[in-house]
Amino acid sequence: MMKIIPLQYGVFRVSKEKVFTPKNTPMQPGEKGYLTMAICPFLIDLPTGLMLIDAGLDIMKNGKPVIIKLIEEAGYNPSDIKTILLSHLHKDHIDGLGYFDGDNFIQNFPNAEIWYQQREMEYALTQKESHSFDINVLKQLESLPNIKLMDEDTGRFNEYITWEVTGGHSPYHQVFWIKDNSTTAFYGADNLPQRAYLKFHIAYKTDYNGKKAMEDRVKWEQQAKDENWQVLLYHDTHSIINLNQ
Repeated sequence: MMKIIPLQYGVFRVSKEKVFTPKNTPMQPGEKGYLTMAICPFLIDLPTGLMLIDAGLDIMKNGKPVIIKLIEEAGYNPSDIKTILLSHLHKDHIDGLGYFDGDNFIQNFPNAEIWYQQREMEYALTQKESHSFDINVLKQLESLPNIKLMDEDTGRFNEYITWEVTGGHSPYHQVFWIKDNSTTAFYGADNLPQRAYLKFHIAYKTDYNGKKAMEDRVKWEQQAKDENWQVLLYHDTHSIINLNQ
């Protein structure tokens, strides 16, 4: 039986320049125009092994990466994580994979296979003026020995996990279904990051293709109700919800 553990970083103010500041930090003079969102990767304990879906921010606390601290607090050893699946390559979803010590990039999960869409990387590396991507981290990620590339539009990762490239928030954004005999969990990443996105059917201008993301949300909302999904929300403090409750 699978177990899903939200790794809740907390709530952040996010500026137009994609600077993430803890919400409880005093605001600076002139600070305005920010969004408020949580950050929550998911640790999945499956019979096939321990896996992580997206990786959060590169934040340290008392000299230790917060992502490592959260995993340990959940009762797991980070070195036991076998697989990391990345929905897309925006920095708030990948920077927790490691940190820089001078010019050296130190992996937080050197024992894990890290899977991402090859086409998303090709696109991301062209976006040098975008605040959403951390080009230095992307270049390090691209060169890691434990990278595994995904290049198809749909697929089955193993007997429990399937994926689909949806586009929407980014050109090759992808979503995941995790299923066992009793539960279907759905991770819509930034195409469905908060429950509030279901309240109004809106095509967001901040998305690469907002209309596609909106259409997918409408479809997923109905499927989630019909099939009793557990919906995993990356940017919500209520990180696991059931739309029938």
